[in-house]
Amino acid sequence: MNDPLLLPFNTPHETIPFHLIKIEHFEPAILEGMQAEDNEIAAIVANSETPTFNNTILALEHSGKLLERTLTIFFNLMSAETNDTMDALAEKMMPLISEHENNIRLNAELFQRIKAVYNNRLEFGLSDEESVLLDKVYDGFIRNGADLSEEKKNEFRKLSNDLSMLTLRFSQNNLKETNKFELYLEDEGQLEGLPESAVEAAVCAAREKGKDHGWLFTLHAPSYVPFMKYCKCRELRKRMYMAYNTQCTHDDELNNFEIVKQLVNTRMELAHLLGYSNYAEYVLKKRMAENSSKVYTLLEELIATYKPVAIEEVEEVKQLAQKMEGADFELMPWDFSYYSEKLKNEKYQFDEEELRPYFELNAVIDGVFGLATRLYGLIFHENTEIPVYHPDVKAYEVFDEDGSFLAVLYADFHPRAGKRSGAWMTSYKEQWIDNDGMNSRPHVAVVMNFTKPTADKPALLTFSEVNTFLHEFGHALHGIFANSRFASLSGTNVYWDFVELPSQIMENFAIEGDFLNTFAKHYKTGEPIPESFIQRLVQASNFNVAYACMRQVSFGLLDMAWYTRTESFEGDVSQYERNAWKEVLILPQLDETCMSVQFSHIMSGGYSAGYYSYKWAEVLDADAFSVFKKHGIFNKEVASSFRNNILSRGGTEHPMVLYKRFRGQEPTIDALLKRNGIIK
Repeated sequence: MNDPLLLPFNTPHETIPFHLIKIEHFEPAILEGMQAEDNEIAAIVANSETPTFNNTILALEHSGKLLERTLTIFFNLMSAETNDTMDALAEKMMPLISEHENNIRLNAELFQRIKAVYNNRLEFGLSDEESVLLDKVYDGFIRNGADLSEEKKNEFRKLSNDLSMLTLRFSQNNLKETNKFELYLEDEGQLEGLPESAVEAAVCAAREKGKDHGWLFTLHAPSYVPFMKYCKCRELRKRMYMAYNTQCTHDDELNNFEIVKQLVNTRMELAHLLGYSNYAEYVLKKRMAENSSKVYTLLEELIATYKPVAIEEVEEVKQLAQKMEGADFELMPWDFSYYSEKLKNEKYQFDEEELRPYFELNAVIDGVFGLATRLYGLIFHENTEIPVYHPDVKAYEVFDEDGSFLAVLYADFHPRAGKRSGAWMTSYKEQWIDNDGMNSRPHVAVVMNFTKPTADKPALLTFSEVNTFLHEFGHALHGIFANSRFASLSGTNVYWDFVELPSQIMENFAIEGDFLNTFAKHYKTGEPIPESFIQRLVQASNFNVAYACMRQVSFGLLDMAWYTRTESFEGDVSQYERNAWKEVLILPQLDETCMSVQFSHIMSGGYSAGYYSYKWAEVLDADAFSVFKKHGIFNKEVASSFRNNILSRGGTEHPMVLYKRFRGQEPTIDALLKRNGIIK
């Protein structure tokens, strides 16, 4: 068979020919890719010349391109468009892929050449970027067991193989559990309180499932979030809440309790094998935070500052609930969103549903793209000739101010059965500059789960969804502007606690009237968003901000509790979780609920010992955006500095060096506290 994954991509910008690729193409392409990389590694090892940067480090950087391309497509589709056949193939291939990677990382002869280049690095007259790549390669091999004894290398192989299978099973169980639950309602009275948009979406969901009447609600965010905010029926809210918060806890094949134990124990053993006291210390060595004590210092500073305010916020919600329901009413977790929304309406006359008509998806796309045009001069052109992996996906060419091609951007907005929950940015192709000086440009994607259009309305987004779009688009800009010589240092290949700065700084624009006025118009009348709405939006922007902070901090504490362990864990996962975050838990946690078993970020999604990054980057983004506020939110000089010093630089220098080059100083928490109204 002619496998399109093994042939040149004769498509615009050599984009992926999704329309030609079938599931059966992946296995032979992966196998051939592994063989090709094995041959390339063998050639590096067999080179009789003295090891140099070019014949060893650069040759390694350029190896494995066929396999990398195939696996990038495969794993991205596993997140965005999977099915049972894909899942089965992933389970079959993961042990082979893991073994292949270990064969490279634990290749003694290859490591000896890398070590020789590293030890003699001063002789090669390396550029700064070459030096960073050399450090990254050498350190990467050390951190993946290259310097271990043969016996310990075998142990490393087993642990890393186990990890790859455990993370895969964790993710699969999570997605299947999310898709499994359905709340089907036939009594219209049960819909009381729900906005028209949520009801219409539930009708569409029911019809998609072949039901000719009734309303269907799911655990996907566009369905779950408005249900918890607006549904008047407390019993139904409880049912939805419990379904969401007991995912992967049930006595069936999707239970993740044992997998969590195995994951945290395996990571701890891996850290011990490599000479670290715990997994967090292993991870944080390559982060801005550097060690767990600095992470805890940040989290404790946030607790001291925000917790008293958070307690007051929750008390205010409780008082309103008791005013509405009676003095003996006990506020439970499934009540919080509902009565919070009531309180927000009471205090600010602010209802997110009122804003929906002004946030039609295509208008929001124009607004977000228009912001990039205004700041950076970017031009976006939808190209329907570029193949996509699902009809919902749009593909854009991105051009610089001078008309030169910068990137391909895929945008995938709506939930479906084969897509995991949440929102993320990913790359289908990194940027690099080849030996002839040709700048090979990136292909990036933003993937979200936004409100879908209905039979009579286009997709009308909530303000939160607009915020999410800006966030993921910030990551995309980090990829789009990449301008590094080496793919492994390009774009978002930066320290994990720096990667959220480009995304979170974009969220600041969401409450800026000057930005909203560029696109927010009523989808029917064309009327601009009223100034009074913008004012209420700004006033409400810090509503329950301290509670939200404590929620994030609780996730950070849970993450650190799992990964600062020095001994194997065999206890009760739920109890351990409750102990980990009890200091900041303000609402009661139900015995049946457990987050760890569905917490993909820290168990299978790359944020293990790194969830604090969101708050770390929030300090950075508030501090950085203060420069925009000082000089004007559309100031091109500030934007150009941010682009040149941060967005385009990737991982070519230490992030703090890049940040100080933009900001002129190290960040302080003051800007965040001011933005949140904690200090004046």
